[in-house]
Amino acid sequence: MRKNTIEKYLELIHNLQKENERVQTNDMAYFLGIAPASVTEIFQKLSEGGYIDYEKYSGAILTDKGKKLAKQIKKKHDALKEFLLLLGVDKRIADKDACEMEHILHPKTLDAIAKFAEVINRCKVTPFWLQRLKKYNETGKLSKCPSELINICIKYSKKFNAK
Repeated sequence: MRKNTIEKYLELIHNLQKENERVQTNDMAYFLGIAPASVTEIFQKLSEGGYIDYEKYSGAILTDKGKKLAKQIKKKHDALKEFLLLLGVDKRIADKDACEMEHILHPKTLDAIAKFAEVINRCKVTPFWLQRLKKYNETGKLSKCPSELINICIKYSKKFNAK
């Protein structure tokens, strides 16, 4: 089973699993839009890989190995979603796109995106360029950057580049 396939299934199991209850094949089948028999096959493969504890007719629960990977996937998902929200992407679309992106982006790219979102979110004031981007997304018109802001950017870029 491919890594991104494993990750997608573990993420769904993690999302469906509440209070250490077992996830039923019918629940997985419903969310995946496939037959319960296909879920049984998936569960067997994930069990063989040590990601879940699967009992026929009782369902599946994540093992420690599965929980660890599911938490890593969630962390990536949350960082990507936050990044997309910062860009002005609709919440539902950001969630869906983050789900796809988390499985295909290089770890260094994910790390850079997560750091970018963290830097922006730790600003006490929304950066002016982010406000401009929001307005551009809303109106479709890109406003000219005010000269006083350009001067501030030049001043600070010289400060950072001097080090």
